[in-house]
Amino acid sequence: MNDAKKKTPGRPRSAVSHQAILKAALELLSEVGFEAMSIEAIVTRAGVGKTTIYRRYSSKAELVADAIEIIREEVLIPDTGNLWSDIDALIENAAQVTLTPLGRQSVAMIIGSASSNPGFAQIYWEKYLQPRRQSFAIVIERAKARNEISKDLDSGLIFDAMSGIMLYALIFPSTESWTAYVRRALSLLLR
Repeated sequence: MNDAKKKTPGRPRSAVSHQAILKAALELLSEVGFEAMSIEAIVTRAGVGKTTIYRRYSSKAELVADAIEIIREEVLIPDTGNLWSDIDALIENAAQVTLTPLGRQSVAMIIGSASSNPGFAQIYWEKYLQPRRQSFAIVIERAKARNEISKDLDSGLIFDAMSGIMLYALIFPSTESWTAYVRRALSLLLR
C-alpha cells in the first residue's frame, strides 16, 4: 500500500471534552438518576457532539461507570507486613471516598442503578468491583503466607461481606465510627 492511500487517524480526542462529558454525566446522574438521564442530555450539558461521546463509549452504562470511576481512589494494595494494618489501610481508603457527600450520593446511585439495570451492574462489576476484589485477594494471600489467617479462607467471600458491611454501616450508622464498626465486623469474619 502506498503512503497516499494509508488511512490517517481522525481528529485527536480532546481531554477537555472528555472531562466535560464525565462531569455532565455525574451531574445528571445525581439530578435525575441513571434511568432518566440520556446521552442527549449529556451532549447538551457537556457542549459536545453525540459522536464525541460514541467515539469513546458504546453505551450510557459504560459512560456512567467511567464517570463514577473518576471520583474513586486508585486501587490500593497495602503491604505493611501485617493483616490488620493492611485492613486498616483499606478501610481508611474506603472511608476517604465513601464518607464524603459525593461518595454517599454515588453509593446511593450505584445501588439504585445496578439493581434496576443489569447492563450497568455488569459494567460496574467489571470496571470497579473486580479490580478491587482482586487487590483484596492479594492482601489475603499475603496474610495466609504469614500464617495470620486460615489457608482455606475465601478472599472473594470476605471482600463481598466487607462490602456489604460497609454499605450497611453507611445506611444505618451505629454509635461507633464507620471505620470502627467495619473493622469490628471484619474481625469476627477473619477469626
